Amino acid sequence: MTQKTINFSKYSSIKIGQIIEVDVLEKCSDFSSKHYLLGSCNNTLIGTNPPPLMILSKKYDFIKIQNNLLLIGGATPSGKVASFCKKHNIANLEFVSHLPGTFGGLVYMNAGLKEYEIFESLICVRTCQGLLEKKDIKYGYRYTDINSPILEVTLELKNGFSKQRVEMFKEMRLNQPSTPSAGSCFKNPQGDYAGRLIEAVGLKGFFKGDMCFSQEHANFLVNHGKGNFNDALYLIKEAKKRVFTQFGISLECEIIILDATAKA
Repeated sequence: MTQKTINFSKYSSIKIGQIIEVDVLEKCSDFSSKHYLLGSCNNTLIGTNPPPLMILSKKYDFIKIQNNLLLIGGATPSGKVASFCKKHNIANLEFVSHLPGTFGGLVYMNAGLKEYEIFESLICVRTCQGLLEKKDIKYGYRYTDINSPILEVTLELKNGFSKQRVEMFKEMRLNQPSTPSAGSCFKNPQGDYAGRLIEAVGLKGFFKGDMCFSQEHANFLVNHGKGNFNDALYLIKEAKKRVFTQFGISLECEIIILDATAKA
């Protein structure tokens, strides 16, 4: 099995983590249940004691049109997908240009913006456990029950790339900070917004070390330079505690925390 050395303080979008030897999945026999399969680490907080980590080989970075269907490899960057769809006039995936990550990761968490989600166009997923039809997958808001590496995704192919949608999605993201973060920290509770709740309990702009909940959007935990895992975890726990105490709402992390000993 091949390995790759990754400095997660540079690789992860929140710029937190150490230098780690990560296994590379070339074939499914390389994968075991002990591994955590990473995408491009855009919604992930790497702790001081992470599980064995693995990334997909570059052989799973591809896009092709076949039998009037769109096939995308699990390691394909979202920006590459957006460019391909624009070039080939493909509709319904315009929003991925504003969702950083690899396509397998976007599918795994059913990523989206508002009512637009990956699963709207999805037909099936090829994993290390075989082919999963859409009807066989449990999925919902930022959730699927897929528990095997996503190697390839098959989607409906529809023409009509919309520049208007691209602009709409761009405007939807204008209130999000450019400071390093792992995206939305918490899922929105039903009928409410995590950002509103965090602001209501006095944590918008609240610092612990170089970490804080952004002044631009309270549901973004941002790193102002030398933020570390312990300070990030403190703020996550503090937000959950204050929101539950004041509102009786249990915030659920959208950020994935990878640490064998830490609990948020």
